Amino acid sequence: MTDETMTIREMCTAFDVTPRTLRFYESRGLLAPLRKGTARLFTRRDRARLKLVLRGRRFGFSLEEIGALLDLYDMGDGQQTQLARSRDLALGHLAGMERQRADLDEAIAELRAQIDWAGAELARRGAGQAA
Repeated sequence: MTDETMTIREMCTAFDVTPRTLRFYESRGLLAPLRKGTARLFTRRDRARLKLVLRGRRFGFSLEEIGALLDLYDMGDGQQTQLARSRDLALGHLAGMERQRADLDEAIAELRAQIDWAGAELARRGAGQAA
């Protein structure tokens, strides 16, 4: 490895991903490592892109959304368009995640109430029985 490039093994270690994951992202056009014979050499740009891909996946962005955002990097407007589109997508995903959290909070409360009811019911029924 140099400061400029990393091997596939080094990328896997640095980002805790598998070679298959890197090859998949490459096949989707999200990464474009240099080729030296059969070896893949990942540049700083690839590392930055992978970091964004992994972050986007963690936030629930689709690979198509991530790819579209990455493609906006080279528009020549100082990443203004990329930043604005990223913000818009993030706001949409945040709203969805907050809805999911509210749904989960409601389901958890209902489940806790059911568990409490079942416990009380078992205690009531057990109180009338001889041990």
